Amino acid sequence: MSDLSTAIGPLRLKNPVMAASSEATMTEEGILACLDAGAGAVVAKSVNESPAAARQLLIADYALLAPGGDRVGWPDRCGDETLLCRSGLAARDGWLAMLERTSRHARALGAHVIGSITVAEPGPAAEIAREMAGVVPAVEMNVGAPHGREASAVRQVTGAEVVEHYTRTVRAAIDVPLIVKLPAQTDSPLELAAAARRAGADVVAMIGRFNGFWPDPLTSEPVLGSWGAVGGPGMLPVSLYWVSKTFAADRSVPLIGTNGARSGADVARFLLSGARAVELASAVLLRGPGVLAECVEDLADTLTAGGYERAADAVGVAVDRSRSYAEIPPREQPARPWEA
Repeated sequence: MSDLSTAIGPLRLKNPVMAASSEATMTEEGILACLDAGAGAVVAKSVNESPAAARQLLIADYALLAPGGDRVGWPDRCGDETLLCRSGLAARDGWLAMLERTSRHARALGAHVIGSITVAEPGPAAEIAREMAGVVPAVEMNVGAPHGREASAVRQVTGAEVVEHYTRTVRAAIDVPLIVKLPAQTDSPLELAAAARRAGADVVAMIGRFNGFWPDPLTSEPVLGSWGAVGGPGMLPVSLYWVSKTFAADRSVPLIGTNGARSGADVARFLLSGARAVELASAVLLRGPGVLAECVEDLADTLTAGGYERAADAVGVAVDRSRSYAEIPPREQPARPWEA
């Protein structure tokens, strides 16, 4: 069996499979279930100081879309649907005590619980991060939460200078590893990754969910009744693109891949694209924490079949084998596979 251990900056993980910040990690029971399933780390649901964030949780809603676009009831899901959601943030009451309890459980399993914040203003975000750093081994700062932009509960930061300012402010407040999670909605995630690193981020996670909108053609009503955020397997090629491009631009950046992974093979795809660990959110919501155990087992089998003795050996290999368009020799005739 392949050695699955990895490192994201100074934080060692027993395997690269992480539960992302989501509704699945909004409760103590949910976090414990993800840990018991074998995740290398679990990112607790994000919090922040904004009053609008509290209201956001009360209007949260979640829709599943089949490949053809029809809405699927949750009891009828198969696990590969696209998730369109209007999500909320966790309540802060009792949150630190819960993080401390789950962190103790994580340590007993050789895993980690990571605190998460979304930013409204940098000062309050730094204060929350400082509190978290007293009970968890790392903090993730999400500067790209799409729900917050719609609810005016947080900022969706898409400019390099602002990312640098937020990162530097939070970095100065904590002495544990800082993960900066970047948005999908930006002209250049590469620039944001570089800005986060300049300002002291230990690790960069990419990419967050896309903003989304889906009208029902029969009723003319938007699904969810509003805009939302979209994640799931259809997002995977885009997520892999930005991870691979960021890795190619600066191989020293410890990367966490997210948005689209649903299997151990997908985790391997992220590793081959340059990530050192992978967060799963939609897959855990749709299939339960057991999907994390499946991913760990499937990843080990996939790496062994691919000839890798260690997960770390797979990082970035596909990027090394990728060629620019200019390097690809032309065919004698243009390819037209649709005519076959």
